[in-house]
Amino acid sequence: MDPVSSLDSAIATRLKHDAEGLVPAVVQDAQSHDVLMVGWMDDEALHRTLTTGRGTFWSRSRQEYWVKGETSGHTQAVREVRLDCDGDTLLVLVDQTGPACHTGARTCFDADRLL
Repeated sequence: MDPVSSLDSAIATRLKHDAEGLVPAVVQDAQSHDVLMVGWMDDEALHRTLTTGRGTFWSRSRQEYWVKGETSGHTQAVREVRLDCDGDTLLVLVDQTGPACHTGARTCFDADRLL
């Protein structure tokens, strides 16, 4: 992760990061309100998301930034980003083009219903 970010300091000071400097980002369809996926953002990923309007995340496995749809074409046009009351989770409302899940499913939450 890039320790230097251009994220507005008024936003950055409200975020409560985990030990690795990350905040979970719940991605929701702006129209249907279906939860599509969960990603991780640091300050720079959030800054990139806010300034480009494209869902940008930190890959914990690859240790690099990734833009949703950059290789698959299944893009996210970000309409709104909200911070929860505790400052430890982001809600990202998007217009999703194509499936959101890497498995090809519309949402990452289609497979296993526990209750």
